[in-house]
Amino acid sequence: MAVSSPFYNDDHESYREVIRAFVEAEVTPNVHQWDLDGVIPHEMYAKAGAIGFFGDGFDAEYGGHGQRDAINRLMMFQELSRSGSGGVVAALLSNYIGLPPIQKFGSDAIKAKVLPGCMSGDQIGALAITEPSGGSDVARIKTTAKRDGDHYVVNGSKTFITSGMRADWFTTAVRTGGEGPAGISMLVIPGDVEGLERTKLDKMGWLASDTATLYFDDCRVPVENLLGEENAGFSMIVNNFNAERIDLAAQSVQFARVCYDEALAWARERETFGKRLADHQVIRHKLVEMDRRINACQAWIELLAWRLNAGDDPVAEIAEAKVDATMTFEFCAREAAQILGGASYLRGDTVERLYREVRVQAIGGGSEEIMRDLASRQLGL
Repeated sequence: MAVSSPFYNDDHESYREVIRAFVEAEVTPNVHQWDLDGVIPHEMYAKAGAIGFFGDGFDAEYGGHGQRDAINRLMMFQELSRSGSGGVVAALLSNYIGLPPIQKFGSDAIKAKVLPGCMSGDQIGALAITEPSGGSDVARIKTTAKRDGDHYVVNGSKTFITSGMRADWFTTAVRTGGEGPAGISMLVIPGDVEGLERTKLDKMGWLASDTATLYFDDCRVPVENLLGEENAGFSMIVNNFNAERIDLAAQSVQFARVCYDEALAWARERETFGKRLADHQVIRHKLVEMDRRINACQAWIELLAWRLNAGDDPVAEIAEAKVDATMTFEFCAREAAQILGGASYLRGDTVERLYREVRVQAIGGGSEEIMRDLASRQLGL
């Protein structure tokens, strides 16, 4: 078997083949219908769980892989992204933003309660951080959790919550102390808790992913569902963002590659003025520039994944790579749309779908502006 990168071994390639076969058989043929439906079938989670889709970074005793392998994670996100639907990726893999704080900071009891069902795909985990009053400014969280005996009483709201309409567990940022980051805790809230209401949000893109606003009205949550120590949640949130950002970068690079592939195939077949589009120099140059940017981003992300596996924590570089990847995605989506012309403006076309999804990739997990500022601080500027 030919190894496609010096960072991959045979086990990685075997894992890629399993994921690719699953995506080609179960996902890609259905993405347009799922966009129209506004949701992916619930049974897809169990199908994905059966091939170990959700196990990276989770203990084997709870159904996980027993280790964290950033290369496997990269392959998984990119192979699923080959389907050309960010909504499918967001929906199917919301576990990877909702569950890592439970794995890292949860008690054995809460891990045993939440993780096995999510690893198998029988249940779904989600992350609930963002609030209507603020997005990236996590320190301003207003949702409160006040201690009342053996429970916290939760009041407030969250918005832009991926899998918010169907999640069984919400890893939720709440205020248990005073103002600022020092008063924030992380609490695992069951989806069936009394007093929780959910409202679906309609979006420009990611149509196959349900997104919701959550309303907590005197929701009583057991104290044992607290992650780590009270008022120590801010660092958990910051720690979780780094993995989410490289995941988003990996998706963006693959989506850029899908746009390139669509444009290349069209340019080879479409004829204008008596010759193929690909025979026009201006089109060839567009395609080469797309390919050049994609290859540079892919190499950088693979290097960062290798560094994560080696124990490094390249916060600044991951922030920069997310900016680079989303800008590359935006460039490739635009150029692909130009090459496809009117065909790219029709619903059901892959480039049309991805063009609409560019913005959320550049905003979710930290906007380009926030990422640049974070990188500058990490660099001591």
